[in-house]
Amino acid sequence: MTSSWFIVAAMISFAIAPRVEQVEPGLGALKYVAGLVFAIVLYLSVLMHEASHALMAQRFGFNVKSITLHFLGGMTEIDGAARRARQEFWIAVVGPLTSIAVGIAAVGLWFVVPDGLVQVAIEGLAGANLLIGVLNLVPGLPLDGGRVLKAAVWGITGDANRGTIVAGWGGRLTALAVLSWPLIQREVFGIAPTLFDYLLVAVLGLFLWTGASAAMVHAKLRRRLPQLVARPLARRTLSVPEDTPLAEAVRRAQAAEAGSIVTVTNAGRPTGIVSEAALLATPEERRPWVAVASVARTLEEGLSLPATISGEELVEAISRRPAEEYLLVEEDGSIMGVLVTADVDKAFRQTHA
Repeated sequence: MTSSWFIVAAMISFAIAPRVEQVEPGLGALKYVAGLVFAIVLYLSVLMHEASHALMAQRFGFNVKSITLHFLGGMTEIDGAARRARQEFWIAVVGPLTSIAVGIAAVGLWFVVPDGLVQVAIEGLAGANLLIGVLNLVPGLPLDGGRVLKAAVWGITGDANRGTIVAGWGGRLTALAVLSWPLIQREVFGIAPTLFDYLLVAVLGLFLWTGASAAMVHAKLRRRLPQLVARPLARRTLSVPEDTPLAEAVRRAQAAEAGSIVTVTNAGRPTGIVSEAALLATPEERRPWVAVASVARTLEEGLSLPATISGEELVEAISRRPAEEYLLVEEDGSIMGVLVTADVDKAFRQTHA
């Protein structure tokens, strides 16, 4: 839960206070407490919305990293992206459907609860959840409806990135529609917009436009990711025993025109990658007396990658286990070379120039 939630909770508390005063006169400052309670109940329903996304994602085998409640609602962070259009559809649509279900349930309760503050809370809960559910189905990113549209285009064309770009344009059009609301409010409904109306549509419009634009940029980058292949980027590698003096390892690497050094056991099993930064930081006069293993990073899990890795899989592997160098190995376990992150970054920039 971000700190912005408390600002929204306070705003809701003050906004609903007049209605509370109308139903229960004479509460004084307690009317704001009642409004705060309603804000908490409302955000619990938002949590249900996000939890439904999380549960559906887990059903498809994804790990859920976090659920965050913020100024504009909530966000569920899932480890990985949907692999099929069907997964994208169900993970996205279940949230709005949950909000609509909560809203319908609240409408049913409104008819059976007694008059008073409870009925006011149920009334607000019904209206808010129906509104959240319906608006979230608007077909534009970053709304859930945008992800539904993405899934539909993905399912028809077989191209997830095209689906993202179409849904991104939907989000941009939605942002423009939101920004035009004060004009529609004045010209069509004859209601003069307030300063709060202008502020609200500016925040919502900016949120939608930036979210949609970021998704479109990301999709365009992903389209070119297949051009990013590890094998051509790998540096020729020299394998040396762990106890080899650093100076001797450097001499052998230069003679072999190798761009990296890997330490191995007597049996030839790779154990570490010599850090270029640590090597350069070691004075030349000390190098004959320092074992090469002392400037090598141990080959921990995630630092060995298949030589065939490329595209999105390569980017995800580097993001999952950040490091300066990675060992590339062939299918038979032999060393192919060392992949340096700086080389990947350079190739990535050239690919997307």
